Amino acid sequence: MKSVWIALFFAIPLFVADPVLAAPEKEYWAFWDKSDESNRQEVDHSQWQYIIDKYLRYSEKDKMYVFVYGGVSRENFARLQTYLKGMSGVDPRKLRKKEQLAYWINLYNALTVELILKNYPVKSITRLGKGWFRTGPWKDKVIQVQGQPVSLHDIEHRIIRPLWESPRIHYAINCASLGCPDLAPKTYKSSEIEAQLDEAGKRFINQSKGVNFVGGRLVLSKIFYWYGEDFGGKDGVMKELLLFSEPGTRKRIENYQGGISYHYNWKLNEYRR
Repeated sequence: MKSVWIALFFAIPLFVADPVLAAPEKEYWAFWDKSDESNRQEVDHSQWQYIIDKYLRYSEKDKMYVFVYGGVSRENFARLQTYLKGMSGVDPRKLRKKEQLAYWINLYNALTVELILKNYPVKSITRLGKGWFRTGPWKDKVIQVQGQPVSLHDIEHRIIRPLWESPRIHYAINCASLGCPDLAPKTYKSSEIEAQLDEAGKRFINQSKGVNFVGGRLVLSKIFYWYGEDFGGKDGVMKELLLFSEPGTRKRIENYQGGISYHYNWKLNEYRR
């Protein structure tokens, strides 16, 4: 009996350390499935771009973009909140589809940064969230849009994934973790979003956190495990890797016939000198 309790005790931290044990199912939220393709309106993301320009840094050490959470002033935190308040007043259903996608991606990323700043210092986003066994804040309602309480989970799994059916969105939304695809240095815009999503995919797949060979074994981000079905299964994942990888890595993948391991780093994507 004693050995059982010991096993349970050590199992709990493992669960907390990796809260995403399986990808949430796509849950179609019909309320948001409207658009106006004749509307040429562009949502103003300049305040969010200002925050990114000021606090996003490229780390030569880590070979990725990281955020200076500890450097954000009260004035600029207020600027971020003003931006989010303005976003809550937008009705994305009246926008054209590409403008909607840019809206939701930028909103998700800005909300994630706000959550970290509200709780900073924190070692990982997985430490946040309501309830005794916290596994992240994703299902907490963090904003109201058109009278609808919305969570990060809602944006990713009930809006973006079912309405756009594109695996590239996994490269665009950022979960404030080192293992996550980088927060992009430019806000997403409808006029550039296709190229921006491709750029995000290329950046991630050519980073060691996306695709790596360790001791000759292929090691992929758990994103390709959790959301394998979004990419079209194992064959779809491999096609995706070949599509975006640099020539040297592409050749290794083409010739690879071994097994695949997966990894993910939930530590905060914080800039450190």
